[in-house]
Amino acid sequence: MKVFFDTEFTGLHKSTSLISIGLISENGKTFYAEFNDFDVEQVDEWIQKNIINNLKWAEYDGVATTRKLYDDLSFDTELKNNKLEIKKELKEWLNQFENVEIWSDCLAYDWILFCDIFGHAFNIPKNVYYIPFDICTLFKIKGIDPDINREEFAGIEGKKHNALHDAKVIKACYEKLMKI
Repeated sequence: MKVFFDTEFTGLHKSTSLISIGLISENGKTFYAEFNDFDVEQVDEWIQKNIINNLKWAEYDGVATTRKLYDDLSFDTELKNNKLEIKKELKEWLNQFENVEIWSDCLAYDWILFCDIFGHAFNIPKNVYYIPFDICTLFKIKGIDPDINREEFAGIEGKKHNALHDAKVIKACYEKLMKI
């Protein structure tokens, strides 16, 4: 199962911390989480305006969880919690798929932060393939400038810098690229 994901975090530096993560499977199941334990001291004006203001839950702290169960026992998950609780929920969400192939966009930070949720790359769930894939490379292979506006290419509007929205854009780009 291909799973497309994106993260939002406190900056492009080695001490960054996760603010949110969004995933969508190729069959449309979604996972969205906001962390209530990110480093608030790292939130600058740009992050406040472009990331924090696009979160589902506006306050820094607090806890929330919703799960939508489908007849085939698959499910969507949304939550706001700490890293430990998000790790448990993410692992459960990923376990609904036999095998998971991860796709992201400019995934250098995203993949490291994904692995960090589990404490270490060797601790990611066993059903998740350890090699992630990047649509930037797929754009290049298909002869398209990897710096293209993703929303325009995918034909999707919405709140850019919301992890779930961005994951949906990545999925739409992948699907369009695979038809070229």
